[in-house]
Order: sequence, then C-alpha cells, then structure tokens
Amino acid sequence: MAEKPKSMVLGVVAAAVFAGLGRMVIQKIKADRAARDRRVTFPLDAETRAKISDALRTPR
Repeated sequence: MAEKPKSMVLGVVAAAVFAGLGRMVIQKIKADRAARDRRVTFPLDAETRAKISDALRTPR
C-alpha cells in the first residue's frame, strides 16, 4: 500500500502563528524599552501637553 501524502497546511499554519507571536513579543519588548527611556506611562492628549508646556515656560 502506498502511504498517504502528508499535508503541509498544518506546518505552514504553525510556522505563521509562531512567527506572528514572535513578532508581537519583539514589538512589546521594544515598546516597553522606549516607554522606559522616555519615562512615559500613558499617552498624553493635547490639553495635558499644553498645561505641562505652560507650567514649564511660566516663571515663578
């Protein structure tokens, strides 16, 4: 009896999933490093940036 050819679909899907997860982990590590370097824990909106800018520019 001839053996049934194995499908490559499962291997290709597994490789794609593994590559996608690896890419997500690398992006997360880079984002964490960038946030730590800038010491920003949350995104700032325009109003908050304006308040900070005014506070830094106004002499006391």
